[in-house]
Amino acid sequence: MKRFLIIVVLVLVLGGVAYFALNRTDSSDGTAPAIAGAPVTSDVLARGEYLTKAADCIACHTVPGSGKPFAGGVAFRLPFGTIYSSNITADAESGIGSWSDDDFVRAVREGVRKDGKRLYPAFPYTSYTQLSRSDVLAIKAYLFNLPKISQPDKPNDFGFPFNQRWAMGFWNAAFFKSRRFVADASKSPQWNSGAYLAGALGHCAECHTPRNAGFGLEHGNELAGEVLQGWRAYNITADPVHGIGAWSDGEIASYLSTGHADGRGSASGPMGEAVENSLQFLKPEDTAALVTYLRSIPAREGKDPIAIDAKAAPALASSDTAPGGDSADVKSAGLKLFESACASCHQWNGQGQQTPYASLLGTRGVNDINGGNATQVILHGSRMRLDGHDVSMPEFGRAYSDTEVAALANYVIAHFGNKKGAVTPYAVAQGRQR
Repeated sequence: MKRFLIIVVLVLVLGGVAYFALNRTDSSDGTAPAIAGAPVTSDVLARGEYLTKAADCIACHTVPGSGKPFAGGVAFRLPFGTIYSSNITADAESGIGSWSDDDFVRAVREGVRKDGKRLYPAFPYTSYTQLSRSDVLAIKAYLFNLPKISQPDKPNDFGFPFNQRWAMGFWNAAFFKSRRFVADASKSPQWNSGAYLAGALGHCAECHTPRNAGFGLEHGNELAGEVLQGWRAYNITADPVHGIGAWSDGEIASYLSTGHADGRGSASGPMGEAVENSLQFLKPEDTAALVTYLRSIPAREGKDPIAIDAKAAPALASSDTAPGGDSADVKSAGLKLFESACASCHQWNGQGQQTPYASLLGTRGVNDINGGNATQVILHGSRMRLDGHDVSMPEFGRAYSDTEVAALANYVIAHFGNKKGAVTPYAVAQGRQR
């Protein structure tokens, strides 16, 4: 943390000169500005709804379960404090109802609010900067067509110097470039469509790309995986061992659109939210375009790479109803916990009984010795609403102690990943705070 603070202070001090020289943004992208007062057509609203879903706006601006749509209040716990998402309904007092088209475009693409204050990059304007003006305004039209909700924004919980919004100008000089998406003439239309969906709208890099000490994206490590808020966003480069290079097109498409691919795993946590709120609604041709684009990402090993053992010996030695092949050192509390709470759904051979979403064999979660996502799922459960039906796993954080959760996670890693887990009670305690 001290190293992080030092680097940030250096960015603030040394970035000042660079900011005034480099941070002159040009919001033009060749599209005509919207005419004030022009009627919004049904086609624009339909386009805006589709884009809003593709950009996954609701996941960040709606508190899960009890929140009002797009009224904000979602907490993002970052290394330097907690930030809360804002109300983006058309309420004039607490939302953005008084914002003009230019105000909205500037906020989305440049990270600057109507009042001139800068947004923090928890809002992914660093990706949205690539959006066309017409697409941004279609999103605005859709949001302004929804019910207005009066709900004041929660104040962020930042200490000095992170609570100084003006300093974001220096951060932008170091880590942000205002630019619009430009199609690559050497690539196919499908690839370009996928690049726009993944880079501008879906902002995949914001979760799946490692960040440097200043919280900027490491573009040289694009999509190689990162850990945010306790969840691991996996490597989705073309690496055949550590990424998705060995996945078939159908497996990638299935994971994106349904949150599950046989033998590869099921989405949970923030990725589950992305599938539920965004990816499942993409048109088949857009999902196919995403697959095409992801196929082209250079293979990268990433930090703490995960090697999959799809034929873990202990699981293969087990039947649906009985364990087999476990070494003596894991036949402990973890096994007993799995037997009492997990085996009826996941089965000892990891095939999953009631739904394929419960299958474990071959998944990255049980092959990660650090057990980040496995621990999070045990603590907080998993839930997605897909095509009108719910896929869920109950949470066990309230039922089990930190020591018990660590033992269960390590057993799952040993039995289904054939690896020695490194989950500690301390790591579990940290996970509870996410």
